[in-house]
Amino acid sequence: MKWGFLLISMLALSAHARHVDANDLAPWGSATEIQQTYSGQKVVFDTTSESLAGLTSVLDRASLISVLNGADPLDNKIVIVLHGGAIPFFAIKNYTKHKELMHRAQSLSVGEVVEYRMCRAAAHLQGFKPEDIHGFVKMVPMADAEIVRLQQEEGFAYMQ
Repeated sequence: MKWGFLLISMLALSAHARHVDANDLAPWGSATEIQQTYSGQKVVFDTTSESLAGLTSVLDRASLISVLNGADPLDNKIVIVLHGGAIPFFAIKNYTKHKELMHRAQSLSVGEVVEYRMCRAAAHLQGFKPEDIHGFVKMVPMADAEIVRLQQEEGFAYMQ
């Protein structure tokens, strides 16, 4: 008798679970879109990702910020500071391995909205000299110091 009651209860719950009202799934309704315009943004990306997906995500986000700001080099600037695991992607010796990614990265720098700056100290620790890195990248003495300088002296917003 006890098992029969349990089975009937489970079937009733199962039938109730199958009949779900849309209001049960979205009790707060749907999101509202805000039409927003952006201009004059200066952003520095602190980029250490050693994964292709992580670096691709940074490029995607930088590209979208550039587009949303009108891709105007006089009005906005995006600096991607490279250190840590991101460095080997930009090494000339790894070009064939990361050819597609490097073409995308270089193409973003063409309009002078997006710029790449690499930590020379971290590159050196990984065995890279400036001549080992693609020519669209600029070397700075230290990534952390460059990020702080961009924020304090030039008013850049920090993104990770």
